[in-house]
Amino acid sequence: MTTTASTALAAAEHLAALLPTTTPLTVTGFDASAAPTADTPAVRAHYVGSTSADLIVVAHAAIAEALEGAGEDVSAADALRPALEAAAGTLGAGVLDTAQVTAVGDTFDDPDVEAFALVDEAGTAQAWFGIRVRANTAPAPSEPVATATALDDAGERARMRLLHDVELVLTAEIGRTRLPMRQVLDLVPGTVLELDRAAGSPADVMVNGRLVARGEVVVVDEDYGIRITEIVAPDGGQ
Repeated sequence: MTTTASTALAAAEHLAALLPTTTPLTVTGFDASAAPTADTPAVRAHYVGSTSADLIVVAHAAIAEALEGAGEDVSAADALRPALEAAAGTLGAGVLDTAQVTAVGDTFDDPDVEAFALVDEAGTAQAWFGIRVRANTAPAPSEPVATATALDDAGERARMRLLHDVELVLTAEIGRTRLPMRQVLDLVPGTVLELDRAAGSPADVMVNGRLVARGEVVVVDEDYGIRITEIVAPDGGQ
């Protein structure tokens, strides 16, 4: 995989992790036969830095429920801003321009665009992401420019607070195991499966399929709960 392709994949994975969808989406290869039509709305933003890029997201249907709960003042561009910033963050220091909503057109036909489909658990494409990366020799915007841009976006960021009430699905995972298909088909009540984690080890807390924290299992009013003991950084650090 080339450097550009690996950078594009990392951007797609960071974006998928922060999309306000009701079900987790994973990144897979782009299938032109299942691509959105030219008149499908897309959110576009330009990133300027030591590595610049054009970012394109088609996800209006996937985030429809989040938009409905956020209110009329929040647009698709507002709702996708955190995901776009996460994707742009993989490119290094720079400034993400204000996102705009336009028709996707022939964007995914451009050979310079690295395109991905974002699929649900059934493998059905629910959203698409494209990125056109181009390295440049111009220096990254200075801090005053970034600050001015942040001030210009203050109103937009204020509207983003309306998304704070959008519900995300959190799951707790105490361990995993792998079995051949024949053993899965032979499962019966009473079968004991040995997981890949020792008793007493912390459980993983996942948001849209992405690890965000770890914690210990507790009982709260006869229900299971998780006491957070560790926050996991986006890059896997602590």
